[in-house]
Amino acid sequence: MPRKLVVKMSVSLDGFVGRNDGDVEWIFPSIDEELQEWMVDLLGQAGAHLMGRVTYGDMAAHWPGSDEPYAAPMNEIPKIVFSRTLTEATWPTTTVLSGDLTGEITRLKAEDGDDLLAHGGAGFVRALIGRGLVDEYRLVIHPVALGSGLALFTAPTELTLVSSEPFPGGAMAVTYAPATGPAAAANESDERV
Repeated sequence: MPRKLVVKMSVSLDGFVGRNDGDVEWIFPSIDEELQEWMVDLLGQAGAHLMGRVTYGDMAAHWPGSDEPYAAPMNEIPKIVFSRTLTEATWPTTTVLSGDLTGEITRLKAEDGDDLLAHGGAGFVRALIGRGLVDEYRLVIHPVALGSGLALFTAPTELTLVSSEPFPGGAMAVTYAPATGPAAAANESDERV
C-alpha cells in the first residue's frame, strides 16, 4: 500500500513555524505531558523522517546524545535528508538524497511501509507544498502570535479538517488534508540547500 507524506510542524496562531531568525523557543511553554505523548506517538509511527539539510544538522547534533522521550524514535527510525550540498550523513540510519525532489518523494511514496513524516525546515516544507506532494498536515498550533516570521504557507491553500485535539497547555493538534487531493503547485522553487 503506498504511503502518505505527512508534514509535522509546530505553528503559531498566525501561521508561522519560526521567528524571522528561525527561533522556535516560543513552542516550549505550551508543551504539556499529554502533547508530548501525542508527539512521541506520532514520531514513532513514521516509516522515515524527512528533512532538509539545515534541520538535519540541528537534529543530528542533538538527538544521538539525548535521553528525552523524542530521542528513541528520532534515532531508531530511518531518516532521509534532502540536500544538494551534503555528501554524507553522520547520524546513523540516515540517507542523503540529492536528486529531483518530486521524483524522489514520488518514489518513496510508492514504496510499501509506514507514512513519511516531514519535519522541515520551512523552505523544505514549502517546496513539498508547492509541488503538491503533501497528503496530510499534522500541525501543533501553539497559543502565541508572532506577528511575523517564517510562514508555512506562502500561497492560498485550501484544506479539509480531519481531526483536532486540544491539550491542557493551550496547544491544539490539528490534522488537515488538502481539500482536493495534493495541494495545487503554488511555489515551484526548490528550497533545498
